[in-house]
Amino acid sequence: MNIAVAQSGGPTCAINASLLGVYRQALKENNIEHIFGSINGIEGIINDDLVELNAVVRTNDDMELLRQTPSTVLGSCRYKLPEVSEDAEAYRKIIGTLERHGIGAFFYIGGNDSMDTVDKLSRYMKKQGKKILVMGIPKTIDNDLVCTDHTPGFGSAAKYVATTVQEIIRDSSVYSIDSVTIIEVMGRHAGWLTASSCVLRANGEQAPHLIYLPENKFSVKSFLEDVRRARQVHKAVIVAVSEGIRLDPDETGMEQHSGAIPVDVFGHEALSGVGKILESIVSREIHCKVRSIELNVMQRCSSHISSKTDIDEAEAIAEDAVKAAMQGHTGKMMAFKRLRNTPYTVVTEPVDASLVANAERFFPQEWINKAHNNVTDEAVDYFLPLINGEQIIRMKNGLPIHYHI
Repeated sequence: MNIAVAQSGGPTCAINASLLGVYRQALKENNIEHIFGSINGIEGIINDDLVELNAVVRTNDDMELLRQTPSTVLGSCRYKLPEVSEDAEAYRKIIGTLERHGIGAFFYIGGNDSMDTVDKLSRYMKKQGKKILVMGIPKTIDNDLVCTDHTPGFGSAAKYVATTVQEIIRDSSVYSIDSVTIIEVMGRHAGWLTASSCVLRANGEQAPHLIYLPENKFSVKSFLEDVRRARQVHKAVIVAVSEGIRLDPDETGMEQHSGAIPVDVFGHEALSGVGKILESIVSREIHCKVRSIELNVMQRCSSHISSKTDIDEAEAIAEDAVKAAMQGHTGKMMAFKRLRNTPYTVVTEPVDASLVANAERFFPQEWINKAHNNVTDEAVDYFLPLINGEQIIRMKNGLPIHYHI
């Protein structure tokens, strides 16, 4: 049979390593002939926009470049597959494309929204009596998928965040004047990525001195009190804050934007700017040197400092997804199960995609301190293995080489 693979959602450093994992394992399977890549996620299946990967990924050199290339070489999408009762035509088009190309297994690399597609498609295949297997492969820098210890893409993003925060610490400490620096990190509802900045403690750093996550209610009054206390101890106060913390308009004393916050098709709000608001509040209330830094999309695809553990695991879990499908699994997502921190040991296992779809895993409350302004050392132990190891990046003219289809 032939297989197809697609990438979905936000780009990461590791999603192409998962694509490579599917490709490499498929080459080893005697009953798999052609390997198709779907352009722009599930939209490529609906529109019959496929590329035969056997024809474009030809050499070991191609594979290694694909492995080190960030973002999604096949393109991505934010398409929400409707329920069959709402739009059966989309499902008919998907079946048509898969059957036209003799595709017996479809692999979808993505987050909880993508697992919603895996769940819906697999249920539809069973109902229609189609023997087309559908498997999910996890991906998200948010690390918020349930049923898995962590997600490919997160380790590299966490490594970038921690490294960048450390460089900001050095930059902020050179002057004799006291300062406050607020670093805004991605994280809509779950604060995993912001919390991961705590790994700097393992190298003896005290900063970030304050960490605020969306899992807890945010109080501007308490925040200002925390900053004032930190300034009594540290000349350059470093604050890490998730973009998704909720500010009470009555507390900020600032005009709020009128109208609803824009959302995508999955209902996700377009967030950013909380760091700038907090900068204004600190400047107004504390009257000190203050700046805000929004890390923004750089967190997602900074492959020049990716985690080797992350890239290796992204490829390995995709290989295991192909193996699971060849054993007859469908409607599943491959997940990591951590056995121990030291030595770091994980295994993979298939879990029902229906359990992962549209669900979120939040940062554990037991790893947040009582003041809700920092995280505990248990978090350091969890994060450290995920950022370990350095990739050997191939360069040309002093710059990393990226693979293009």
